[in-house]
Amino acid sequence: MKFSEYIQYDGLGLAQLVKNKQIHPSELLETALQRSNLVNPKLNAIIIPMYEQAKQRAQQNLTGPFAGVPFLVKDLFQEYKDIPTSYGCQALKNINYTPDFNAEIVNRWEKTGIVTFGRTNTPEFGIKGITEPDAWGTCHNPWNLKHNSGGSSGGAASAVAGGLVPIAGAGDGGGSIRIPASYCGLFGLKPSRGRTPWGPQFSEAMHGAAMQHVLSKSVRDSAAMLDAVQGPEQTSLFRIEAPEQKYLDVIQQIPKKLRIAFNTQSPIGTKVSKDAIQAVQQTAKLLESLGHIVVEDRPQIDGMELAKDFVTTWFSQFSYMQAQIKQMAGASDRDFELDSIALAAFGAKTTATEYIHTLNNWGLYSTQMNIFFEKYDLYLTPSTASVAPKNGEVATPVWQRPILKGLLKVGKAHYLAQGKLVEKMVQDNLSWVPFTQLANVTGLPAMSVPLYWNKHGMPLGSQFIAPFGREDRLLQLAAQLEQAQPWLPQYKHIQI
Repeated sequence: MKFSEYIQYDGLGLAQLVKNKQIHPSELLETALQRSNLVNPKLNAIIIPMYEQAKQRAQQNLTGPFAGVPFLVKDLFQEYKDIPTSYGCQALKNINYTPDFNAEIVNRWEKTGIVTFGRTNTPEFGIKGITEPDAWGTCHNPWNLKHNSGGSSGGAASAVAGGLVPIAGAGDGGGSIRIPASYCGLFGLKPSRGRTPWGPQFSEAMHGAAMQHVLSKSVRDSAAMLDAVQGPEQTSLFRIEAPEQKYLDVIQQIPKKLRIAFNTQSPIGTKVSKDAIQAVQQTAKLLESLGHIVVEDRPQIDGMELAKDFVTTWFSQFSYMQAQIKQMAGASDRDFELDSIALAAFGAKTTATEYIHTLNNWGLYSTQMNIFFEKYDLYLTPSTASVAPKNGEVATPVWQRPILKGLLKVGKAHYLAQGKLVEKMVQDNLSWVPFTQLANVTGLPAMSVPLYWNKHGMPLGSQFIAPFGREDRLLQLAAQLEQAQPWLPQYKHIQI
């Protein structure tokens, strides 16, 4: 199969060709590998190849909705047995960490018949909204190689948008599916708390704020994959009611007339670009043309307080993770990025009382969203505050680096997280991506839909948040939007 033909299909489309015996999985894999060999040196999306394993699997009798479809997994919490795994971290890369188990999400993906041929780039431990790890280098955006692909599922987004695969594994703890989806012009859904599994290592991640799913070109690929992997396992702490209908069936139905609130103001008071505002305004007009009611409104939530509560939990959880990695890898601070060391230092100083207070606040935000959804069916915002930043543009402020190094040297880095400086840190960390954390903290399902490209050809997504457990509502609307304003034709403009 020529690439020009391969790129026209989504995952289910390629699987149908295999089912009809019009093409063999090994031929699809060869096309994907040729594309990878051509453009991955420019993108740096795949960092750990699995080519030989993939070639062997492509010869097997594969079954499932994605039988024979080339696939990639994220190099973070998506372990393959006997395949090196780094979490984007030099410490694990140094010891060639190789797990002796499959993550449960990987087992479920495998049952769909996919053929995985590599692991994708991610920031160290997935803690940033960009993918520029010291361990592996920058992941580039296919729409413009001078720009970043976003994070933390940046490698996955770059690979899908760059035509290596139609669908790839991703994860979202603070926007890490929706941010790269926005920057790379893809469809990205973060499921509700507990919808997809975290075993066998964990029962959940960050109190259910972090969830695993995929990035895809089409809505139906995302729906079909969620059908295949959703539901608890033995280790699951959070158990969610199964959907009444298959998501793939739901998206065949036209959604009811929806009442949708929208807002374009940053919840933390930072700048929102004209592109982001125009993206939402155009989406609102499209929704109205489809018969939906669109109203400007926002939940009664203090966005800065939510952001501070999010980063308190995030830093604390990361501090625990880093300590575990240090012990397992025999690593020291020298084996981690400066930002990672600093965040871990902040998190280590959070007291139990402060942590419980933060979690209690998470519950209050969930209550406010429940009240908000008594009036509205969905909440619309920009997915990101702007199009993708240029590579190197999002970095620890120059003024902070020598201060951080000095404070770390004397064990006082946590001082930066006190008083008014914590607000400054929140704004520095989240100003590019202030809209996504709300859904993680509250455990609500949310999606980024690619409906806008600016005059320079860079995409920016529209984010929709739904009530708990209502992925069906999101997917159904996304399918309607995809039909009304198809985004796949935009891909002819990618020149790599």
